[in-house]
Amino acid sequence: MFISQGVTDNGALMRCDNDLEHVCKIMDEIKHSSYHINSKQALSLFYNASIEQLIECSSYLRNKFKPSTLTYSRKVFVNLVNLCRDTCSYCTYKKEPGDSAISMLDPDKVLAIVEIAKRLRCTEALIVTGERPEIRYREVRNWLRKKGFSTLSEYIGEICEMIIKKTGLLPHTNAGSLSKQELFTLRESNASMGLMLESSSIRLSGRGMPHEKAPSKHPKVRIKSLTSCGELKIPTTTGILIGIGETAEEIVESLFLIKSLHESYGHIQEVIMQNFLPKDGTSMSDYPAPSKEYFMRAVAVARILMPNMNIQVPPNLNESIEDYINVGINDWGGISPVTIDYVNPERPWPPIEYVNQVTSRKGLSLKARLPVYPEFLKDGQSYISQCVRPSIEALANEEGLVKESYLS
Repeated sequence: MFISQGVTDNGALMRCDNDLEHVCKIMDEIKHSSYHINSKQALSLFYNASIEQLIECSSYLRNKFKPSTLTYSRKVFVNLVNLCRDTCSYCTYKKEPGDSAISMLDPDKVLAIVEIAKRLRCTEALIVTGERPEIRYREVRNWLRKKGFSTLSEYIGEICEMIIKKTGLLPHTNAGSLSKQELFTLRESNASMGLMLESSSIRLSGRGMPHEKAPSKHPKVRIKSLTSCGELKIPTTTGILIGIGETAEEIVESLFLIKSLHESYGHIQEVIMQNFLPKDGTSMSDYPAPSKEYFMRAVAVARILMPNMNIQVPPNLNESIEDYINVGINDWGGISPVTIDYVNPERPWPPIEYVNQVTSRKGLSLKARLPVYPEFLKDGQSYISQCVRPSIEALANEEGLVKESYLS
């Protein structure tokens, strides 16, 4: 099951050639001139460059385009509804009716969670749900109907509006592949939104593959939603999942797709590079995680392909997190002092102070950001709705990061 082409099942590299002279030439062009690397060159770096070469190059680019600072978002994870129409082969987030861990949060429960988060100086309310659970589950349809809603996206809109008005925290919704109309509506009450591409590989949606029973994970569906986010000028976080059976070629293809979307619309605010970890109780529980070097190569290539992009590696999913600073990341993503990571509950967030110490040891400063990046606050605020602007103005300093006075 889940056979990779070009890499072994655990992500160990299988070199396709030894053209080190060609690799050195590409590296030199990247570091000393303007460059437009193509997919063949990117793949050559992935396979043939030494990890030391990749570290040198990706660190150089991070220091050039994203110098001095690593950021994180101080967040609360609102696990709104964890039923889902999809079934991914590696996921434990999805629950079924009757499960003791099912979550269908009423507004008063959401507000209680977010008010605690505000007292602990969070700025982001991360709203996470399963993919269109009302399509599959009568229980969700009935629950929504009693509240006066026909779809989960309608309910999310009300929840986000409540959060802004009553707490001033900034919603960032991750609810799967949404229609353009749904995105248009949610744009009004969200500072930014998130949708992981995961992979541009149609192969991974085939029979016996990780996304076979997850129609919303088909690349065409994800790309359509990501394109709509661009057309609507929504600051959007996306990313790819490494180690679920993709090839190195498919990693590069996925990164080029994200790069192309951003070049077309300018709306991708962050690319998450996330490593697969096997979970008990899933059909991929015995599937090996990608090797650390394989994952680090993918992160380095992401930086090389998108030198101006904000690139994140989740700190709770990796050991020795300082190594990912070496390969060019400039963000740690959301870290919560309030709630667990409900998608990866077995992986606790590292304390923010620990992340600060690791970052400082690398000669960089750790700063808190909003769920929308500073770049999107400078363009006449065309990316920010009237509903969201007052909260941003209350929380942001002149750099577009979080005011020190709010955190103290």
